[in-house]
Amino acid sequence: MLILLIGQIIMSAVLSVSTKFSVIVLVITIFYFFFYPVFPLSDTIAINAAKRHNKNFITVRIFGSIGYAFFALFIGYVLSVIGSSQTMWVAIGIAAIALAITLFIKDQDSPVAKMDMSGIWGILKQKELLWFFGCVFSLAIAVRMNDAFLTVTLNNLGASENIIGWSQLASSMSEIPIFLLLSLYGEKIKELPLLVFASLMFATRFLLVGIADSAGMIVAIQLLHSVSFGVFYVTSIRMLTRLIPDHYRATGMALYTIVWSSASGLLSGTFGGVIFEEFGRHNFYIVAMSFALFASLGFASRYFYRGPRVKTVTGAGVQLSAAQAATAASAEEESVGK
Repeated sequence: MLILLIGQIIMSAVLSVSTKFSVIVLVITIFYFFFYPVFPLSDTIAINAAKRHNKNFITVRIFGSIGYAFFALFIGYVLSVIGSSQTMWVAIGIAAIALAITLFIKDQDSPVAKMDMSGIWGILKQKELLWFFGCVFSLAIAVRMNDAFLTVTLNNLGASENIIGWSQLASSMSEIPIFLLLSLYGEKIKELPLLVFASLMFATRFLLVGIADSAGMIVAIQLLHSVSFGVFYVTSIRMLTRLIPDHYRATGMALYTIVWSSASGLLSGTFGGVIFEEFGRHNFYIVAMSFALFASLGFASRYFYRGPRVKTVTGAGVQLSAAQAATAASAEEESVGK
């Protein structure tokens, strides 16, 4: 984590003085090399810490929403005063604060298996997990399209940095009550119906953004973030931790991040700009809505399809214990709608 944060700070400093487009692309690529791994690492640390202290992971994750909401609003006002040209220096300051906090975090004991690609491949051959990643990828394309062009949409509608900050505040704060509710009652509802619901809420959200005619409407629409991302995030992490053994949790979270952020961001960024420029905002969000609907159909079809029970995963250096195999089987039964 320390290395990743230091890398972010260095790349942000380089980016702040870069002027050539080719150099900027290269620096951003290296920046994301240090940026995206923070998410699976921090989530893994939070999950292990919550388990060790008999706490719910979601109650820990709520502080991430609070921090995001605060900085979304705070940065909007700061940039309105100092100018958007100073954005990277603000980012460096925030990364430096995170680095200082990380100095007080200790490594946590958790079950770890030796790196064995054949064992990981044995886990990835689970049909349930591949189906899950496929649906997540489809939904992620839609989400990354919105993430990349929401600011462009707001700017086109005449929004200032303050309004953009308020839109981010509305979305992040709306997560908190959903996180609390799901931490208390989420286990009573099976994962796949919740994922279907979240995907449909994403589709509704993108449709509304596509037809909105003012920045104020989009800020209001951002409140749907609660029943779309809030429900999806909690439920997807819950399902992932049940499908993957504890000692491969960090690897599973890394694969999840690749699907949810990296690969989907690459694809959506490649054709998203073309669609937005050539066909306009409305058609752009219709495409995003279509990907979200496709994901909902994928989750729904898995819910109604009773696949085979999960078997004990074996491979070179990997063999689930009886307790882990029972947990995996239970997760399979729940996820196909027993």
